[in-house]
Amino acid sequence: MKTPLSLLAIFLAAAFARAGPPFVTDDPEPVDYQHWEIDLGSQTQHGPDGASGTIPHLELNYGLLPNLQVHLIAPEAFAAAGGGSRHFGYGDTELGIKYRLFQGSDSLPEIAAFPLVELPTGSAARGLGTGRTQLYLPLWLQRSSGSWTAYGGGGYWIHPGAGNRNYWFSGAVLQKQALPNLALGVEIFAESPQATHGRSTVQSNLGETWDINEHWHILASAGPSISGPKGYETYLAIQLTFGPAKIDTNTM
Repeated sequence: MKTPLSLLAIFLAAAFARAGPPFVTDDPEPVDYQHWEIDLGSQTQHGPDGASGTIPHLELNYGLLPNLQVHLIAPEAFAAAGGGSRHFGYGDTELGIKYRLFQGSDSLPEIAAFPLVELPTGSAARGLGTGRTQLYLPLWLQRSSGSWTAYGGGGYWIHPGAGNRNYWFSGAVLQKQALPNLALGVEIFAESPQATHGRSTVQSNLGETWDINEHWHILASAGPSISGPKGYETYLAIQLTFGPAKIDTNTM
């Protein structure tokens, strides 16, 4: 049977994989060529066994090539077992590459692959990491119409370790540009069991992206579980974006 700290490590790994801030579900749009997105934020998971998350984490995304983004999350993690010990320290490091496979057309959605690897740099014994390298292989799609955008998809997690099992993730987001500088969205996502005796989960989130100006943005979301272990999650980050004038990648 898994200990509360090992269960918190699983929740923490799921929190790190928040590929599309402020949501867990990602979109297929890479960062523009030679542009940066830098997020300083905190994300938490609260469940029957306690809470885990980051306070804070640093996320870096850079448009290395047209249609290709490189990705890094360096987290300062915490794990607090219900009624028990509390631990703080560096967590598992996340690396990834997002590549847009198709720009989209009138009849077909935009499509991208975004493989991620979770490196076991956090202490599994303290609930700050899983102790094993993990790999995530997702595919993301998106369509837009006027002020509305829908995106989603999912993929397969390779999740080694005693008592663990590989699992599937799927999610969808519906987002509206409510104001020129404010986007509001709703998300629903599901995961198959991550452990031998685990349960499938379904969760929801409400989120927003507020553009303070061209470079500074506030990202936030929160939501409860719908099925599976009872709990909720939160996300809050300040984002800095910058880079040269946008380059038309269709001419390159």
